[in-house]
Amino acid sequence: MLQTVKRLAQVGDDGLLKIEIPVGMTNIGIEYVIVWQHVAVDDKGWPIGFIDRTYGSMADDPMDEIEQLHPEERDKIE
Repeated sequence: MLQTVKRLAQVGDDGLLKIEIPVGMTNIGIEYVIVWQHVAVDDKGWPIGFIDRTYGSMADDPMDEIEQLHPEERDKIE
């Protein structure tokens, strides 16, 4: 079964890219291929053009704002 995983990662100060990929299986052999490309980011760390590509992407399907409950009506967090 071929699986594809796509993630963004940051190279550390040591020049190493540390990758963890959860595969959901144990004690098996896995063949993998790694392909990478440099991603230019702006001064806030976003990939260049990300905001322009995604701004307004949900204009046709806006999210509904749900009513906030008073603190005493909310479920307790355990």
